[in-house]
Amino acid sequence: MTTTKLNEVGQQAQIAAHQLALMATTQKNLALQALATQLLAEESEILAANQLDLATAKANGLRAVMLDRLQLTHARLATMAAGVQQVIQLPDPVGTVINGWQTANGLRIENVRVPLGVIGMIYEARPNVTVDAAALTLKSGNAVILRGGKEAIKTNIALAGALQRGLVAAGLPATAIQLITDTSHETAQALMTATEYVDVLIPRGSAQFIDFVKAHAQVPVIQTGAGNCHVYVDQSADLIMAREIIINAKTQRPSVCNAMEKLVVHQAVAAEFLPRLQQALAPYQVELRGDETALQILPTITPATAADWGTEYNDLILAIKVVPDLSAAIAHINRYSTGHSETIVTKDYQASERFQREIDAAVVYTNASTRFTDGFEFGFGAEIGISTQKLHARGPMGLTALTSNKYHIYGQGQIRE
Repeated sequence: MTTTKLNEVGQQAQIAAHQLALMATTQKNLALQALATQLLAEESEILAANQLDLATAKANGLRAVMLDRLQLTHARLATMAAGVQQVIQLPDPVGTVINGWQTANGLRIENVRVPLGVIGMIYEARPNVTVDAAALTLKSGNAVILRGGKEAIKTNIALAGALQRGLVAAGLPATAIQLITDTSHETAQALMTATEYVDVLIPRGSAQFIDFVKAHAQVPVIQTGAGNCHVYVDQSADLIMAREIIINAKTQRPSVCNAMEKLVVHQAVAAEFLPRLQQALAPYQVELRGDETALQILPTITPATAADWGTEYNDLILAIKVVPDLSAAIAHINRYSTGHSETIVTKDYQASERFQREIDAAVVYTNASTRFTDGFEFGFGAEIGISTQKLHARGPMGLTALTSNKYHIYGQGQIRE
């Protein structure tokens, strides 16, 4: 894509963003319904495009777990459309008065939520991001420029086309949702530096991909995604519960960022628990790697290296660390966590509360799978991403996270002395 063309896309997005920012909630909701309807109406074309992408990806040797992330089915498309419809039911944050007060000189001040403006999305082989981003940016009054990866380009073209036709049917400008079809690195970097048009950039992908965006972007970036997620099995844990949580967190969908990557086990239960867990994971063909203590208990597993503890596998691989106590578990997790999602399995209330307080992550669980870190599961309808930073948002990002604020000040002729 030429610089001229990208500038045109940016200018159109700005115009659309201004229109969306002033739009009533009712009109935005009607547009969202049109988007959901159009997605379902064009299911055949969307799934056919996805099959072409899958065939290319298989020919290029894309790993099975990444193929799963790329694949769309009738059920997955229906879930995406349902997510759009759920966004309709959510309160519109735009125009909400966050707080208000009156100063000593009589000025009345209101702090009001407003859209961010133009949001740039750069993401890898995740077609669901195309729809989630479109729905959330529309409801929050933002325009969006989408730039997906080459693995999903045909699927994204089909999805974006359906979404734009939904916008037009609802009387909105198609340019509120734009897809950049040039998947070259040069175009991605051009979008990262488009400070004249893009207000914020949200990358979705691997840790390496996000680090690349952070290093090269001039547009403000919201860091998302990388998930080196841990489950800690405490000495008081219900071991059956722990086993089921681990199976779900590791195997249900290993390619996603909220999948479990590391197991930390209290030494008091390791000898009893680990052989049972190994047997339970065997049907799922999970490769186990362990520290010295874990290897003594499970001599057939692979020794873990120093690099394992900080690696997000996105695959059926699980590294195991045995620790002497809760303090060691917390220290290990905080050292290697990417700040995404961490879980403790325990019957000890005090241990749970300490874990919740001391673990530095966006989402901290007691007795539940990390797989629940998801905007849809949190009731946000969808998510624009899962922020692992502390500014400007943290955790699953829904509508409110796509707004900023401004101050409305009402006076009666006051002047400053």
